[in-house]
Amino acid sequence: MNNLKIVALGGGTGLSTLLRGLKKYNAAITAIVSVADDGGSSGKLRNELGVLPPGDIRNCLVALSEEESLMSRLFQYRFPSKGSLSGHSFGNLFLTAMSAISGGFDNAIANCGEVLAIRGKVLPATLASVTLQAELEDGSKVSGESTVSKAESRISKIELMPPCPPAAPYVLDAIKNADAIIFGPGSLYTSIIVNLLVDGISDAVKASKAYKVYVCNIMTQPGETSGYALSDHIKAIEKHSYKGIIDRALVNNAAVPDKLAKRYKKHGAHQVKVDKTSTKTSKGNLCSDEIYARHDCEKLAKALIKILKTHGNMDFKR
Repeated sequence: MNNLKIVALGGGTGLSTLLRGLKKYNAAITAIVSVADDGGSSGKLRNELGVLPPGDIRNCLVALSEEESLMSRLFQYRFPSKGSLSGHSFGNLFLTAMSAISGGFDNAIANCGEVLAIRGKVLPATLASVTLQAELEDGSKVSGESTVSKAESRISKIELMPPCPPAAPYVLDAIKNADAIIFGPGSLYTSIIVNLLVDGISDAVKASKAYKVYVCNIMTQPGETSGYALSDHIKAIEKHSYKGIIDRALVNNAAVPDKLAKRYKKHGAHQVKVDKTSTKTSKGNLCSDEIYARHDCEKLAKALIKILKTHGNMDFKR
């Protein structure tokens, strides 16, 4: 029996957390990653060298590699705070250099995947240089992923500039042939929905016979999803794609510890309310035991595999 094909769309730390858990199961994994990041080391490299932002790609490559390998630790090494390399990770610089000598960013990712011996594939959503732009409910517009994520008014709509950039090679085929498509976890607009704005991706998802699951964040994000309940997340995804795009939502229903919740509250973030939606929902304790209210990679993968077995009629072996 061939390995079941799972496509995961997203970006940021959420996608790498998902991949770290899923790689332990018998599945062929393809991560499709947003390339609209304009902050931190990725933003500097993008502005100075004109390359696509490598940060989220790097995290996904490392997540799919042998976790304790020397190369994976090297890729995550971040240079000290002083000097011209301040804030850059070795992996970001490696991907940038590899892109220059291998004939493109997609080739660089494939070559780095071989170096790290990853279990799966990592694809950029597009190879075009794009900027995220948001129209807010107060009528104003803001540009740049790092600015959009801190919007002071609720987001009404987002778009990529230039609009409808072409999907990168193999992206649409991966979606077409997938048995399961996972959205998230990750920032709603800047990591998940942004991928659906790439030309052909939303249509490919709609045409795909894959079982489609949305993993909702545990906490709201100040600015981007302030005050959002589960239903608001789903409505936003449908607004930027099509109604019924999600077969089932997976949400955390375990209470975040009071001490942690109070710390998040100081920054305007709260646990996402699990309200009624038109989408079928699965609930569970998905929280990690870390100092942040984030998903535990093992719990998340186990919950997803259970959904795919029970509701998607798929067979997985660990």
